[in-house]
Amino acid sequence: MTTTANDLTYRLEQKRRVQADFPGPKSVALTERRKAVVASGVASSVPVYVADADGGIIQDVDGNSFIDLGSGIAVTSVGASDPAVVGAVKEAVEHFTHTCFMVTPYEGYVAVAEQLNRLTPGDHEKRTVLFNSGAEAVENAVKVARLATGRDAVVAFDHAYHGRTNLTMALTAKAMPYKTNFGPFAPEVYRMPMSYPYREENPEITGAEAAKRAITMIEKQIGGESVAAIIIEPIQGEGGFIVPAEGFLPALAAWAKEKGIVFIADEVQSGFCRTGEWFAVNHEGVIPDIVTMAKGIAGGMPLSAITGRADLLDAVHPGGLGGTYGGNPVACAAALASIGSMEQYDLNARARHIEELALGKLRERASELTVVGDIRGRGAMLAIELVQAGSKEPNPELTKAVAAACLKEGVIILTCGTYGNVIRLLPPLVISDELLLDGLEVLAAAVRANA
Repeated sequence: MTTTANDLTYRLEQKRRVQADFPGPKSVALTERRKAVVASGVASSVPVYVADADGGIIQDVDGNSFIDLGSGIAVTSVGASDPAVVGAVKEAVEHFTHTCFMVTPYEGYVAVAEQLNRLTPGDHEKRTVLFNSGAEAVENAVKVARLATGRDAVVAFDHAYHGRTNLTMALTAKAMPYKTNFGPFAPEVYRMPMSYPYREENPEITGAEAAKRAITMIEKQIGGESVAAIIIEPIQGEGGFIVPAEGFLPALAAWAKEKGIVFIADEVQSGFCRTGEWFAVNHEGVIPDIVTMAKGIAGGMPLSAITGRADLLDAVHPGGLGGTYGGNPVACAAALASIGSMEQYDLNARARHIEELALGKLRERASELTVVGDIRGRGAMLAIELVQAGSKEPNPELTKAVAAACLKEGVIILTCGTYGNVIRLLPPLVISDELLLDGLEVLAAAVRANA
C-alpha cells in the first residue's frame, strides 16, 4: 500500500518561529568568520546558518525555524533529511566513500543507470552516464551530440539557464550575475526566441506558431543541417519559471527529429516529480534524445546524469566520458533511496496536489492586486511574476521587498527571472498542507503590504 506524504512524521516541529533578534548572534558571528575566508563572489539569499532541516522546516543555529519554500533550489524534494536517504548514506559510507568508477566500478552506479533508463521518457534502448553537477551533465550532453552528429552548432533559448561553466555560460541567456566579465565564451552557440506566453507581443500566438518562429530563425541563421543539438528547459528555471505554450516543445522536437538534430531536455530543475510527472516533458508526451538531470536526483547529495538513446551515447569512444567523482558511490546510494521514497510516497501525485492547493490560494489572494502580473507553473514548480501596478513592466524592487518581508516572518522564498521580478516556489514535496498554507498566507500578506 502506498504511503502518502501526509502520513509522514518529522523529527522537527513543523512550525515557523522567528525570534526578535533575527538574525541571531550565532549567525552574525558566522557571517563575520565567513567574510574573512569565503570569496565575496559566493552570495547567499538568507543571512542565517542552518543547524538542522526536516520536512518543510529549516532550523538555524540560533533556534529560529523557517518554512522552506525553496528546497535548496529544487534539490531536497524528498526533504533535507529523508530517513531512507540518511540510512542509505550511512550504510554506504561504512563500506567505502570512493574508488572511482573508471578504476574499480561498483553496483550502485549500474543500479542508478538502470533506474534512470526506466524512468526517463521513451521505451527505446538507453544508456546513462553519471556526473556531479547539472552543468557537467549539460556539457557532456552537448559533447555527445556533437560527436554523434559530426556537427558543431548548438541552439539554446531566450531566458535559458544551463550552468556556470564556460560552455554552459554561453548557453545561459542572462548576463548578470552569471556571465558578466567571464568571457570569452564557447563558440557555435545560437539563441532563439522562447515561448513566454505572458510576455508575447501577440498574446494569441500558439505554441506551434512560436516554435515555427524559432525554427524559421534557425534555418535562416544556421541551417538545420548544421545544428548538432537543441537544448531547452521544458519549464525554464532561473529565467522565470516560464511554461511554454502548449505545442511548443512537441513542434521543436518533431522538427529536430526530421533534421537529425539531437533534442536535449534540460530537466535539472524540473525533473524528479517536481512538476507532477517524473519529467516535465511528460506533460506533452515529448521523448527527448537526451535528458540532463541533477538537483532532485539524490536527496541533497551531489549527483547528475545524462540518459539518452543508446546509439548516441555508445558512439563515444571508451574513455571519452567520465570524471573522477562522477557517480560517487555514496551519492548513488542516496539516489536509489531518494527514487524509492518518491515512488513510495507517490510524490508525483503530491506535487499535483501542491499545485492545486497553492494556485488556488495564490489566485484567491491576488485577485485584486494589480502588481501581480502572472501566476503560473506546474506541480510544485510555481511562480508569481510581479509588475508595476497596472502594467507589465517588471518590478524587481517589489520582488526583493516581498522576499525580505517573508524572511522576517519565517518563510524562505527564492526569486528569479530575467528581469529579477519573479517569486519562485519550490517547496519540498513532503511538506504538510498546513505548513504550506501557512507559508502562502505569509507570502500573500507580504505582497499586499508592499504593493
